[in-house]
Amino acid sequence: MKVPVSPVPPVPPTAPARNGTVPARARSATIPFAGVDAGRWPDVAAQPAASWIRTAAAERIVRRALSRLPLRARFAGRDSVGLGGPLMEIRRPDAFFRRIGAGGLIGFGESYMAGEWDSPDLVGVLSVLAGNAGGLVPAPLQRLRKLWAPRRPTAHANTPQGSRDNISHHYDLSNELFALFLDATMTYSSAVFRGFPADQDLLPAAQHRKIDRLLDLAGVGPGTELLEIGTGWGELAVRAAARGARVTTLTLSREQRELARARIREAGHEDRADVRLCDYRHVTGEYDAIVSVEMIEAVGEEFWPVYFRTLERCLAPGGRIALQAITMPDDRMLASRTTYTWIQKYIFPGGLLPSAEAMDRVTAGHTGLRVQRRDSFGTHYAETLRLWRERFEERAVQVDALGFDATFRRMWTFYLAYSEAGFRSGYLDVQQILLTREDSA
Repeated sequence: MKVPVSPVPPVPPTAPARNGTVPARARSATIPFAGVDAGRWPDVAAQPAASWIRTAAAERIVRRALSRLPLRARFAGRDSVGLGGPLMEIRRPDAFFRRIGAGGLIGFGESYMAGEWDSPDLVGVLSVLAGNAGGLVPAPLQRLRKLWAPRRPTAHANTPQGSRDNISHHYDLSNELFALFLDATMTYSSAVFRGFPADQDLLPAAQHRKIDRLLDLAGVGPGTELLEIGTGWGELAVRAAARGARVTTLTLSREQRELARARIREAGHEDRADVRLCDYRHVTGEYDAIVSVEMIEAVGEEFWPVYFRTLERCLAPGGRIALQAITMPDDRMLASRTTYTWIQKYIFPGGLLPSAEAMDRVTAGHTGLRVQRRDSFGTHYAETLRLWRERFEERAVQVDALGFDATFRRMWTFYLAYSEAGFRSGYLDVQQILLTREDSA
């Protein structure tokens, strides 16, 4: 799964340094917070240095934006703004505005991690913000975004080495951590349900339904030579091998590779599925079908042409490519594609969600691939994320036992709620996409 670009635009932070990060003077510790490990979370444990002018500007912009939204923002239990709706409890307004003034959206997320604001309906609050993303920041400031928005660090570029580091940051956290909130299939992407509301017991079948739809879209059956880019923990490879396909599946995560191999072996398909620690750019061979589930989000815009040319190069004549991709609106992608966000800093370094239009532009401009079909199911992702979030919150004791602290749990809860809100508001979507070569369509 990849949800790396924020649906909530930041207010102007301190100007970024040349390497794309916020300058050290803007991150310097001023007021340490109890309960946050400064060694693990230096930018959460202390407030950034921010001028009173920047802080005052952030407060004015944020209060004005919140006052026009269908929510209620209450400041330190005193005054409140908003049109009514889910409650946003801002416990330390001065610290909250200071972080936003210094770091924009990054500060907004770090303020939650620090416990400076909270909500009894976090998804509800974030859904309101996501649904009104286009109007939160005044238009003049939006037009000047390139001048004030922090830029992504060059170290996060998805070169072959950078991709390994970026993937390891998230997927090598701990297989045991992911097992705590995923279902028994260990599938970390949107399921497809028969109806709503969804139930935890129905999640494994819904994940299999998603996988089977993708394999059907790619035409995978007995004898199919299948390439999978992005192994996950091996469930798609297992189901494809069970159909009689021969599977080559690629991952950059050592943790995932080991568990995927074990799960494939336990399912009795070791002779039909080969799990390789390999960058997609280095794959060789020709395949009847290619599938990739929510991996393009980790490719990076500058490498999208290489990614799609690789798919085309590896596709046998008459073959089919089936992708599952999280998408965002084209105008928002174009406006925010170089911005450094909270998600990129803490969850998915190097990530960027494409738009459907961007994928069309890249395939038309750099390959002979063409989209033949799109099936959207964003509401299903919202339900999938709800189930993950609820299970994660229920298993806080087990998360702690793995060595993750309370700040990590707040970070992860915010990430899951933030992602769910993107889909509930309609700001984000997820699609299964069929591509074929233009001359074989």
